[in-house]
Amino acid sequence: MKKVKGIHHISAIVGDINENIKFYQDILGLRLVKQTLNFDDSAVYHLYFSNEQVNPGFLLTFFPWQHATHGRKGGGQIGRIAFRVPKGYLKEWEHYLFAKGIETTRSQLFGQDTLEFSDPHSLDLAIVETDVEHETRAIYDFHGVAILSENPTATKSLLTNDLGLLKVGPHLFKTDSPLAQHIIVNESPLPKGRWGTGTVHHLAWSVPSQTELLAWQDYFFEQQFAITEVKDRKYFKSIYLQEKGNVIFEFATVDPGLEVDESFDKLGQTLQIPPHFEIDRDNILTQIEPITARINKYSSSNRQLLSKKEAIDGTSI
Repeated sequence: MKKVKGIHHISAIVGDINENIKFYQDILGLRLVKQTLNFDDSAVYHLYFSNEQVNPGFLLTFFPWQHATHGRKGGGQIGRIAFRVPKGYLKEWEHYLFAKGIETTRSQLFGQDTLEFSDPHSLDLAIVETDVEHETRAIYDFHGVAILSENPTATKSLLTNDLGLLKVGPHLFKTDSPLAQHIIVNESPLPKGRWGTGTVHHLAWSVPSQTELLAWQDYFFEQQFAITEVKDRKYFKSIYLQEKGNVIFEFATVDPGLEVDESFDKLGQTLQIPPHFEIDRDNILTQIEPITARINKYSSSNRQLLSKKEAIDGTSI
């Protein structure tokens, strides 16, 4: 049986683009690694965040819609997104977020200590402490997500029987790989949600090659799932599947990657317009909302916030 090895990216809908950058870059310490546009709508940005080193499989992307209505969380969506931090730093994150005015809640959401909170646009987030040791508190990967399914029985079946995840609890699954990313599925069917700010649009699974992507496409076609044609997203090729719980899964190739139009140290510094929109560049630039937030430059030492020189009360020492 074929198995997915881990997450490629997660894409969510938020509001103001500058608030989005300030929160994920300046509060959570992530690196903006790509400014581009929604491939299907040139009026909407598509921002990619990762950690400083841009770990494979750790891309959190956003579609900022300045005047969009708030979404309604519900069936057919991805719910809470959980990040990983190194061993011993969960309490320091709790103090740090409190000092920044961000309300947090402790839980056992993933069967271990979890710190739950939300971003300025009501997107549900969490931090989970791992056994990995590191000298900084920086977020470095996805721990997993909570899935909100209209048909949890069917969604669970897809995860285990089609995607090869391991069932480790009644509603908890993990990828059968060294990443061991965790997926929670709700127990009872949920009413359908509504897209808008504060909701996750889809989760993409990582696929090592286009050959394997086509194999997944053939497999789902044979299983009579509704599967799309291969999409060229410039940084990866992908297919989309809406499973029987109405959650959207994408399958995305590792290559060619983010460096097809920017060098590693310049990632995220300038707007990269998708090729099919280039002919309308001048018009697009006059219509999209300007980015006024400061964009941090690459730092090989990960000198962003949460270094050991920052006190847990949020002040520099």
